Amino acid sequence: MVVHFAAMRRIYYYSWVKRMLRYAVGITAVVVLLALSGCYSGTRPSRVGAAAPDFTVRDSDRTVTLSELKGQVVVLNFWATWCPPCVEELPSLMQMQQRMKTKGVTVLAVSIDVDQGAYRQFLKDHNVNLLSVRDPDQKSSGLYGTFKYPETYIVDRNGVVRRKFIGAVDWTEPEVIDFLGKL
Repeated sequence: MVVHFAAMRRIYYYSWVKRMLRYAVGITAVVVLLALSGCYSGTRPSRVGAAAPDFTVRDSDRTVTLSELKGQVVVLNFWATWCPPCVEELPSLMQMQQRMKTKGVTVLAVSIDVDQGAYRQFLKDHNVNLLSVRDPDQKSSGLYGTFKYPETYIVDRNGVVRRKFIGAVDWTEPEVIDFLGKL
């Protein structure tokens, strides 16, 4: 009888463990689904497919108006010198610009730096050869609802936003080059 009782106890224990594992897996699946539903609302990012908001930025070096670049594919990059991901993506952004310039692709790098001296020194130290302008009041990035840096919008030749990137991007990736080349 003792053997039978021990065997029953073991069966009960393992069935209990199986039930708990099923509950844990079920709860985990529900939590994951809830988390993912918060990440994707089923729509495209705002501005994609719509006309790019036009703006003019004047700093001490130049004046740039987005609409003056119509006819080109514009890689509109909002960035800052104090932003590590911005600094990380800068070399690939410059390489892509050099490679794609003959195909009508222009990078417009809009810095939100407040400190003009730090901005100028950064451009000099990193040999930044992009069309760059400083917008310390963040009026241009505000038009796009940008608050995470870097944030980049791809504007096609007709002035329509075709894609949005949040965070650092390797602009030399074949998929990115191919996408830009087809616009």
